Amino acid sequence: MPADKRIRTDRAAKSADPEPPAFLSRPAGAPVYHGFVVVPETCTDGWCMGVITDYEDADGVDSGDAFVVAPDGSAAGLVWEVGVEPISEILPPDEERWGVYAVCFPHVVRNTGDLASAFRAVLPSLKEIHARVKRPVG
Repeated sequence: MPADKRIRTDRAAKSADPEPPAFLSRPAGAPVYHGFVVVPETCTDGWCMGVITDYEDADGVDSGDAFVVAPDGSAAGLVWEVGVEPISEILPPDEERWGVYAVCFPHVVRNTGDLASAFRAVLPSLKEIHARVKRPVG
């Protein structure tokens, strides 16, 4: 993550240790992106986007780190930038998440409305990936 990116945390999230923030000291059983913020305005058909880096800037943000939470509660990491490239896998699925993916948003993000619009633009592809990687084996 570039040094100029600010992290957006959930200050209400509980930490397993009183010193570090919750995302560095997740309580037992907490989800992988515990301590970061899910943005309610992005929620669409039970799918929600959470953010790791801040996205609000009047000049526009053209990249960041985020995550998606599926209706089943499972999550995947997102590394986003403005562009037109198809989604690509950065890390494969593991025990905690259904992967980490590079995604391209169609426009810069200045506010929550822009974030929601950009998320909805990539959501159909994320749904397809989720269906493929979460398919039961057998």
